[in-house]
Amino acid sequence: MSARLVNPFALLLALLHAYIGLRLLAPFGVLAQVAGTATLLACLWLLPKGFRMRETLGPIATLVPWIAMGFFSWLLVLTLAREASLIVAALALPAQAHEWWARVSAIGVMALTPLITLVGYVMARRVAPVVRVKVPLAGLPAELEGFTIAQISDVHVGPTIKRAFVEAIVRRVNRLEADMIAITGDLVDGSVLDLARHTQPLASLESRHGTFFVTGNHEYYSGAHSWVHELRRLGARVLMNEHVVLDHDGAVLAIAGVTDYSAHHFDASHRSDPQAAVDGAPGDAVKVLLAHQPRSAESAEKAGYHLQLSGHTHGGQFWPWNHFVRLQQPFTAGLNRLGGMWVYINRGTGYWGPPMRFGVPSEITLIRLVAS
Repeated sequence: MSARLVNPFALLLALLHAYIGLRLLAPFGVLAQVAGTATLLACLWLLPKGFRMRETLGPIATLVPWIAMGFFSWLLVLTLAREASLIVAALALPAQAHEWWARVSAIGVMALTPLITLVGYVMARRVAPVVRVKVPLAGLPAELEGFTIAQISDVHVGPTIKRAFVEAIVRRVNRLEADMIAITGDLVDGSVLDLARHTQPLASLESRHGTFFVTGNHEYYSGAHSWVHELRRLGARVLMNEHVVLDHDGAVLAIAGVTDYSAHHFDASHRSDPQAAVDGAPGDAVKVLLAHQPRSAESAEKAGYHLQLSGHTHGGQFWPWNHFVRLQQPFTAGLNRLGGMWVYINRGTGYWGPPMRFGVPSEITLIRLVAS
């Protein structure tokens, strides 16, 4: 027997599709059941192919399996929500009304799933809107009042995000005329050889103090050493457990950056170290840390940073998975406080996997430092 046929993940997917079919299609006639079964079989066939689809087949062929994954996620979630509603209906409604609700709710699931998938696709593929955030810092020098950082994170240039997507981000960031630009990891999903043409527009990023980059976990999946070299070629300052001191109108700002929280699993010499990154910085400097994962925050706060900028979580990317992020990360999205330090989590400027953003919009962040 083929190993693929007994793969536990494939078996689970098949069982979930069968469950959905049995629960949603039962109230309908043969023609509807045949059409519904065909749709579920097509979805089951497509789902695993998102990880293996060759890009040479074209952008549509690459996108379709990932769209199917988002479609299935919503189909499963809405089916489970329908089950809860059926339990309530069985307790509160007479038998005839319960049968009516079973049919109407099944139609609702089958109508809402493609609609939400379409809306989520449009939200994911649009150019991320700008989110403006003021970060109040005690004792902020007057010269740094209003200092701006344009942050992009988790673009995930790769199978479905290409050069045109990156160019649109660059144009929007440049219009902000920020004092500096921070790219907080997970820029790519693929090798430099395959994606250099698509990341090239990043060389056009413009700001007063330049562009700073830190690695995310996906850089390590994609060849971090090569990407560090490529980002430097594109004009970014790659911060590897180190800092740069900026002189801004006479006030000093220490911009530090760490390798990804999990980097040591790929290269022991890349172990993330917020303390080492700030060692030697002027004592009176405002200290900002770029760290891909929010999990760096505890060490960063102990090291005396005033602000940490992170990504990684995508804010959960789409409901209801945003509620599960806190099982791994201390924060999910937005501006948070940890002791004496602020932590801002960018929800992602692109997306990973399913081109889906529903209830969790993408963002380009414009951070503005203000005196508290």
